[in-house]
Amino acid sequence: MRGRKGAGVPLLVAVALVFALIYIGRARPGAAERPRLELADCIKCHQKESATIAGNESRHKTAVTCLDCHREHGPWGRDIIPPCTRCHQGRSHFKLANCLNCHSDPHNPLELVLADVITAPCLTCHQEQGKEFEEFPSRHSQQACTFCHEKHGQIPQCLQCHEPHTYGQTMADCLGCHPAHRPLRIFYKMSTPRRFCVACHPEPGKMLRKTKIKHRKFTCAYCHRGGHPSRPGCWVCHGKPHAPKMHRDFPLCLDCHMDNHNVVK
Repeated sequence: MRGRKGAGVPLLVAVALVFALIYIGRARPGAAERPRLELADCIKCHQKESATIAGNESRHKTAVTCLDCHREHGPWGRDIIPPCTRCHQGRSHFKLANCLNCHSDPHNPLELVLADVITAPCLTCHQEQGKEFEEFPSRHSQQACTFCHEKHGQIPQCLQCHEPHTYGQTMADCLGCHPAHRPLRIFYKMSTPRRFCVACHPEPGKMLRKTKIKHRKFTCAYCHRGGHPSRPGCWVCHGKPHAPKMHRDFPLCLDCHMDNHNVVK
């Protein structure tokens, strides 16, 4: 009898182990038994992320799906949050550290949050503007990009920092002469109103208001064409109206005519 009782204990243990293994196998399925996630399953739990993706037009919406980035799911998977460099390679911008410092929401990567005072990261994409700053130094080039562009894609109004030259000027008027990234490299149209010029050049403005000559009918830019500063020669419009001897003896027109803004006849 003792032998039979002793033989029964190992049998009970063995049966218990079998049932335990069956239970564990059901509770923790192997890779072959795990359910396969479909794209439609993502929105069931991740509604906020799905809504964010649907609300923008980045390539994270148009070129990839949830499962292209998040290839596995917990608790078994490990490839859940992908590194940005998996897809974004090659360009110098993609070599910058801490992508999420600006692209804080990878589901809406074009909505940048520029929390820091930065310039170098911006110039990896906006190289043309960086070259302009380098070639045409000004007080603008001494500022960080985010000093003016507090948000990505934001174009600040010039008049937020600068007083207008004269009453009623708009941002379009400012940019008509001063390109934002090379503001001291001034170009303008011939139709630029005279009042924009005489705000900085008051004395020629006073002369033109008083003179009786035809010059008073022209805009400043009609004579001072192209870029600032520009000082045209009288012969550009008038040629050489006097006898050759007079032009040889008096090569400078203003030796006789005194001032081109108020010519003495």
